[in-house]
Amino acid sequence: MANIQLKALRKSYGAVDVIKGVDLEIKKGEFMVFVGPSGCGKSTLLRLISGLESITSGDMLFDGERVNNVIPSKRGIAMVFQSYALYPHMKVRENMAFGMKLAGASQAERDERVMKAAKMLQIEHLLDRLPKELSGGQRQRVAIGRAITRDPRVFLFDEPLSNLDAALRVATRLEIAKLHHDMNDVTMIYVTHDQVEAMTLADRICVLRDGKVEQVGTPTELYENPNSLFVAGFIGSPKMNFLEGDFAKAHNCATLGIRSEHIEVVPEGQGEWSGKVVHAEDLGSDTYLFVEVGAAEPMIVRRPGKQDVPLGTVVSLRPLDGHVHRFNESGRPV
Repeated sequence: MANIQLKALRKSYGAVDVIKGVDLEIKKGEFMVFVGPSGCGKSTLLRLISGLESITSGDMLFDGERVNNVIPSKRGIAMVFQSYALYPHMKVRENMAFGMKLAGASQAERDERVMKAAKMLQIEHLLDRLPKELSGGQRQRVAIGRAITRDPRVFLFDEPLSNLDAALRVATRLEIAKLHHDMNDVTMIYVTHDQVEAMTLADRICVLRDGKVEQVGTPTELYENPNSLFVAGFIGSPKMNFLEGDFAKAHNCATLGIRSEHIEVVPEGQGEWSGKVVHAEDLGSDTYLFVEVGAAEPMIVRRPGKQDVPLGTVVSLRPLDGHVHRFNESGRPV
């Protein structure tokens, strides 16, 4: 495993600054997830850690050793991309062993490590197939298995599930979570734009915005105590409800935030807000009501189970005590 420190890290392409002074420590054995909107620099930051991109300024340390100019093959990393990058003419076992073969490992060692990784990922029965004979999820597991056989200090994942359908994403996400538990001595860094992946896999999440770190914390910390309006709106699905104007003034702030599960439907006259239900989403386990209360957007209210609420119904709403988030004009908590 490796402890990774990024100190005032910058990356520029000509006059364009992409990474703008990132300070971050990733602990040994930690599963760190980078999230943020498209173009925020999360994949670039991953490539800087891998050595596939050069650092413009600042320092990167692995276990206290400066690695700015260390080539990727000497950093002890393994990378899994969204494109599986498997050799089409090689069988699965050959794909998984190829890195070890280049490193000069013996046939016996290659066979042992390939079988160990295959058992971990439950792909032993696929070892003699070609990539074209595999499903997308199976190919991604082979790509992960190839990374495991290299016995890396650091695993880097660059949106590895983005090419899979919904069911395969869930199954492969579970495989990655199990991998983290089974290989808890390996530091893992994972880039995604998917909320569920970030919240369910991460030990800690690093939210990036425009090439800078906006907030770092556990999924619970970011969800319950966002340090900015940006993080509050980015973390969580559905996103947090935001109210401005008179709604916010009543709570002595510029913007009031409230999550859908922290709003209760109460009898008429007992709520703080009221409005018509303009849309409802029945997800089986939950129902999301979209209520037009006169704000910029309908308020999203989560209700447990199936709720038979006809469109046009007027409902009264009340925020749960202790669960409102107040932000000032600068988008910071009050």
